[in-house]
Amino acid sequence: MSEGRTLVIDSASEACSVALVEDGRVVDFRHEIIGRGHAERLVPLIAELADGGRAASIAVGCGPGSFAGVRIGVAAARGLALGWSVPVRGFATPSLVAAAAAAEIAAAGGGLLVMEGGHGQWFVQPFSADLSPRDTVRSLLPEEAVLAGDAFVFGNRAEAFVARRGSGNALAILPDTRAFSRLSAAALFDNPSPIYGRAPDAKPMAIA
Repeated sequence: MSEGRTLVIDSASEACSVALVEDGRVVDFRHEIIGRGHAERLVPLIAELADGGRAASIAVGCGPGSFAGVRIGVAAARGLALGWSVPVRGFATPSLVAAAAAAEIAAAGGGLLVMEGGHGQWFVQPFSADLSPRDTVRSLLPEEAVLAGDAFVFGNRAEAFVARRGSGNALAILPDTRAFSRLSAAALFDNPSPIYGRAPDAKPMAIA
């Protein structure tokens, strides 16, 4: 196993995506659209990778996205990092989606990410042509989201966004760990923890 190899994990959407990346090259990957069942599928997918997925470091998508999927991915990354005694860092899932759509975003001079946010809302975040975020992620109702003016829209709700607004170009795309090498160093952060993007579905029970 090379010292420069990174295991990349993202399970924040209906995709369950893992890859081994080394020196900007994808050594091996698994990318499945499963909808639900990340808890059962993620670790076996990692085990299917070359060398059982072993790497010198781990990077994990922290959301926002599916509450369960985000938690599962972060927990798996932390557990493997502890077991393998390797460092783990996080990244925001929207940045990975933008990296996967890098060519289209550059050609359009920027773009708007629109992803499923749950409870009838969409996660929305604008990106510049160089893939840097122009604003933070917001969770909006569709009628609020479509007020954004970006012509190019990408994400798993891009087509619904363009249809509702009646204008623009849509690219239906999900987080894909094969795009990890396009992330800037600034996109990675230490001590990864879930980014929910909105309030949790359930509040913790009060302790009497």
